[in-house]
Amino acid sequence: MVYRLVSVALVLASLAAMPASGPATIPLEVKANVAFTNGQYALALPLLQKVADQYKNQPDKLGPLQEQIKVCKTQLAQATAVGGSLVPTPPQPIGENRKPHLAPKPGETRDLQIKELGNFDYDTDKGGNIPKDVQALSGMNIRLHGFMIPIDQTEKITSFALVPSLFACCFGQPPQLQHTIVCKAPSGKSVSYYPDELVVEGKLKVEEKKDDGFIVSIFEVDVTSVQPATK
Repeated sequence: MVYRLVSVALVLASLAAMPASGPATIPLEVKANVAFTNGQYALALPLLQKVADQYKNQPDKLGPLQEQIKVCKTQLAQATAVGGSLVPTPPQPIGENRKPHLAPKPGETRDLQIKELGNFDYDTDKGGNIPKDVQALSGMNIRLHGFMIPIDQTEKITSFALVPSLFACCFGQPPQLQHTIVCKAPSGKSVSYYPDELVVEGKLKVEEKKDDGFIVSIFEVDVTSVQPATK
C-alpha cells in the first residue's frame, strides 16, 4: 500500500538517524505517525496524546498533533456508533463470475463504488493480471465514493488514499490493493481532511506502480472535485 510504504519510510528514517551502538528503539512520535498513517486509530490515539503532552509548550508542533488526535477520536466514535463492526457492503462477484466493465463512452463520467471498480482478484506479488476491461477504463472521468486516508500530511493534503471503509482500517484489516485509489490534487492545490464519506471525481489512471520492486498501486485519480457524500 502507498500509505504503508510512507509509514515504513518514517521508521527507516528514524532508525538511520540513531547511533550505531546500543539497541535501536523507535521514537514514540514515529510509532504514533505510523499507526495514524496506517489508519490504526485506536493504537494511534494514546500515542499521539503522549506526544502532544511532550510538545505542550511548542504550539507549532502541538497544532498538527491536536488535529491528528481529533481525527482519531472522530473515527473511533464512528466505529463505536456501529457497534465496532465493519460496515457491510454488498459483495462484488470476482473471478469467472465477475461482471466486466462496459467500455467508456466519449464524455462519460462513470459513478462507481470502489469495490465495483476493483471487482477482480489481483496478484500483489506478481501483478500483470488487471482485466482488459478494467485497463480500458484508464483515461476516463470517474466518480468514486469512499473514505480518505492522508498520504503526505493531515493539513493541506495533496495526496490521499480513497478506501471503501475506515472501520476495517481501525481494526487492522487494510483494503486490498485493487480497493485502494491513490488520489492526487492538482498542482498547487490541496484539500482538507474530511472524516466522513466523500465523493471524488477526476481522471482515472490504471497502471501498476512499483516502489523498490513492490507494487504499491494500480489505480490513481487526478482529482478535479472532492465533495462530502450526500447523507
